[in-house]
Amino acid sequence: MTVAPSGPAFSVHDIPFSTYGSWFDISPVVAEKTYAEDLHLVSHQNGMHAVLRLVPLDPATGERAAVRVEATPGLLSWIGEGGHVDLAYESPDTVRLRGSGLGISVFAAAQALTPFSGTYFFHDPAANGHVFTSYETGRRYRVTVLSGTLADPAGAQALGSGDRGLALTAATGTWEMAIEELDTSRPPYASSAPFDEIVEAAKRGFRDFADAVAPWRSSATPAAELAAYVVWSATVRPTGLVTRPAVLMSKHWMDKVWSWDHCFNALALAPGCPELALDQFALPFDHQDDSGALPDSVTHSEVLYNFVKPPVHGWAFGHLRRRLPTPPSEAELAEVYGRLESWTDFWLTARRAPGAELPHYQHGNDSGWDNATTFDPERVVVTADLAAFLVLQLNELANLATELGRHGKARRWTRAAEETQTALLEQLWSGDRFVARGVAGGDTWSSSSLLDLMPIVLGEHLPGEVASALADRIKAHLTPYGLATELTTSPHYLADGYWRGPIWAPATVLVEDGLRRAGHHRLADDISARFRALCETHGFAENFDALTGTGLRDRAYTWTASSYLLLAEAHAHRDGR
Repeated sequence: MTVAPSGPAFSVHDIPFSTYGSWFDISPVVAEKTYAEDLHLVSHQNGMHAVLRLVPLDPATGERAAVRVEATPGLLSWIGEGGHVDLAYESPDTVRLRGSGLGISVFAAAQALTPFSGTYFFHDPAANGHVFTSYETGRRYRVTVLSGTLADPAGAQALGSGDRGLALTAATGTWEMAIEELDTSRPPYASSAPFDEIVEAAKRGFRDFADAVAPWRSSATPAAELAAYVVWSATVRPTGLVTRPAVLMSKHWMDKVWSWDHCFNALALAPGCPELALDQFALPFDHQDDSGALPDSVTHSEVLYNFVKPPVHGWAFGHLRRRLPTPPSEAELAEVYGRLESWTDFWLTARRAPGAELPHYQHGNDSGWDNATTFDPERVVVTADLAAFLVLQLNELANLATELGRHGKARRWTRAAEETQTALLEQLWSGDRFVARGVAGGDTWSSSSLLDLMPIVLGEHLPGEVASALADRIKAHLTPYGLATELTTSPHYLADGYWRGPIWAPATVLVEDGLRRAGHHRLADDISARFRALCETHGFAENFDALTGTGLRDRAYTWTASSYLLLAEAHAHRDGR
């Protein structure tokens, strides 16, 4: 029996097949920009590691079968002329496979086994399963055959180099197996339900999530379900250094939570999944250091502090709490206030030179716009975007302090916001544009980067003539697909230049929001429409070629999907749907 698919179809070359809570996926993407011929079980514990190679077999020859792969949120299938193999998640750490007319082999992805690397393979008599132990992930992968004819396993207990794994043939008709990712030990595998029920439960899990985060979706927002799947399938359960349920940026190689990316996922989730949204906002703050700084990124076994990310969190929390179905409690507001206060103090102390009124970045990476041309002359730089984000964060701190009855603090933050904005306009506004200033020598310069125009995020706080000048310059960055991060006429423009040309989701959302709050609704509508059309045509890549729309780099990026959901929801509400 072939299970009927449900939900949006997608290519596993672009989007990995996974489920909410799981730390592994099924994909041909086995490393950065590296595609294998076969689908692999790829784990994201201790980094990204292809552990098992899954190959459908022709029963007549025992060799790789000619198949096509089809995927929807609840079901992955290899389909050949003589049969099919289906795979579904039974739970976040277990997949079930069933085949008819085709067999399957499950082999370690790495042939080499050393005392410190590779995958060891053996039969576990206590659990009656075959176990692969991976040095790279530090986990075990147990295969339990539920029905079918098992060929003699290869490489059991073998050391050194060689093939390790097992194969199920289709000689006896339908077969089934389970593959589990586990730590050290657990009871022998026992089926929780028939395969068809597992598939239906997986479909329901995704449908419930899509209904929660995008109840407004319609034919006018055709990519909403796929965007929801990208976010749902990239969510992992708490383990290791990940303290809460977390939406990774991707279950390809960008398998971390960076300390500004998380804000856009939190905003998209807020109306329908408020607890998950608050977890996204809070997760980097769980690793805030004694100076108040947030880490650059967090993932399963690594927290990096060598860079930070921009203070967008005041802007984000202001929007977040307005989007939550129930306002945060006083205790929740107090916790956020304390964390934002420490984060803000970091910028006002550790990142202001003696006597300076404005903070500085130490590298382009601190801004999130790693290689933007703003940073070409120098890297330790006072920039207008940083000052603008800090003004918004100071205003949000003042609002929170007022609500919490801390009126002295509220006055302090309001005064700091006013002083920072005054310094921004007096020191970095040249009359028609913002400039950057080197901290070491005080030299100033402008660039063709969209980053120089990001003070539009101040919206209603900007003087009208400044907002209008920024809006005019923003228009020059518009291509048919959206906002190029470097003017396409610039000699520094690169089609795949990361922040030197391609279209990015966070810049789009921030600019669109600032323009709208500054009263430039027509331009904001245009930017929203172009970005939504881009995603509907080219998916949810990390970034996009500004002149062709082609998706670049990691092709299943959650902040892109979340940004689409935010803009599509707002468009649907403006249209009255």
